[in-house]
Amino acid sequence: MADTRWTAVVLTLFPQMFPGPLGHSLAGKGLAEGKWALHTLDIRDFARDKHRSVDDVPFGGGAGMVLRPDVTDAALETAVGMAPAGARLIYLSPRGRRFDQALADEFAAGPGVVMLCGRYEGLDERVIEARALEEVSLGDFVLSGGEPAAIAMLDACVRLLPGVMGAEASREEESFRGGLLEYPQYTRPAVWRGRAVPEVLLSGHHARIAAWRRAKAEELTRARRPDLWDRLTCTGTTDKAAQA
Repeated sequence: MADTRWTAVVLTLFPQMFPGPLGHSLAGKGLAEGKWALHTLDIRDFARDKHRSVDDVPFGGGAGMVLRPDVTDAALETAVGMAPAGARLIYLSPRGRRFDQALADEFAAGPGVVMLCGRYEGLDERVIEARALEEVSLGDFVLSGGEPAAIAMLDACVRLLPGVMGAEASREEESFRGGLLEYPQYTRPAVWRGRAVPEVLLSGHHARIAAWRRAKAEELTRARRPDLWDRLTCTGTTDKAAQA
């Protein structure tokens, strides 16, 4: 019987970094229960010399080293064979599309992903072209390698899989759902260090609570993420929500 689990295959020079945080909390529980699968491939296992070399100097000169196309492509060939048919082929690169909730939703909705963790000065461009790799970035900053980015992206995807996250309803109210940051949250005690919970949250009036939460989410998004707010106002999402 074919394995139908959502599957991630990670190509890395440091397989010992996995599962790392993915082996704990909801993701780790889901992994242990077989709700998703994680495989790692050590790129060095595909090297062709006794030194297990995976990189070389860049043509044209310049600082640093570049991952070799022959070694990396051999690793990718094996990874594709381990992944479900239709898995997204992703190269973690600072020049890629910025990862966001919409992309996490896309990845989680598919059968799985193959993630190639970049190192050094990057990967030979010919591999990216030949394999039609999707370049994806965690954000506008530089890491020593793609492994931390892969862990963060996988966590964002895995928690969306059926049965992994405990309360399905809470998923719909998280930050970035509907393009807004999440509203402030409060719990007991009702007064702490002289600070009281907003009265509306104690009212039991569901419509008023929903309106307050929406207003606070919009207020926070305008103040902290004007880029998100501009996107929302350009598409008219906030107007539609206000009329609902």
